[in-house]
Amino acid sequence: MSNLVRSELLKIRTTSTWWWLAIGALLSIAMAFPLNAWLFNTTVDGGGEELGVVGDAASAPAQAANLYTSGQYLGLLFVMLIGILMVTNEFFHQTATTTFLATPRRSAVIVSKLIAASLLGFAFWLVTTVIDLGAGAAFLALNDHGTLLGEWEVQRALLLNLMAYAIWTVLGVGIGTLITNQLGAVITASVLYLIGTQVIGVLFLLLSSWLDSMAVLKWQVIWPAAASQIMITPGESEMYPPWWVGALVLVGYALASGIVGLLLTRRRDIS
Repeated sequence: MSNLVRSELLKIRTTSTWWWLAIGALLSIAMAFPLNAWLFNTTVDGGGEELGVVGDAASAPAQAANLYTSGQYLGLLFVMLIGILMVTNEFFHQTATTTFLATPRRSAVIVSKLIAASLLGFAFWLVTTVIDLGAGAAFLALNDHGTLLGEWEVQRALLLNLMAYAIWTVLGVGIGTLITNQLGAVITASVLYLIGTQVIGVLFLLLSSWLDSMAVLKWQVIWPAAASQIMITPGESEMYPPWWVGALVLVGYALASGIVGLLLTRRRDIS
């Protein structure tokens, strides 16, 4: 199994795509960090209510957790795309037949892709987190708040963000096994992630207004991108369920994705 995992990592390293996705992840931090820094200052200075940030979410540790996970939204998209490419590259370059002839146990191939995808997700999380920690600690220290890294809310957000990165690469592998056409898989996943997430948010907002119930908004957690954000959000809110609900939803999607990927690959005609 270790040889298969190394082989999968080598395949992705020998392409230039992952470099572009890594650059995209870094750019997402560059865009998100200034916004989160402004949000921190505004909220901690008492202006959070005007932005809808109240209660536990308006505390300094909660806002620091948001600052230290800057870039997560687009970062998860990029690691999902890596997971997709790990599978669809086999069909795009017509190496799937060779791969499965060399390793007849198809389940072993998919499991190795899932493990390799998780490792890549960890690598992306590590690099982006180191950047966020450096920039975030400097920003907070300069604003006389200390680093706040000793706060459990911050530590939990960092750890759960790691889990999110690993799970989204696994989801990417699952999507790749479901849609083997590379262009189709990439476009479908990207549209569902970027546009679908906004549509889901608007639909639940309209439903909440129609039913006159804020509790309806908590059901957004069924959408994986929303679950990721909820999972790393400290504190309690009438708009979102507890963080562990988001974690359970994401784990459920990861398990379902892995199982579906195994079953589809074992039964698919590769020729």
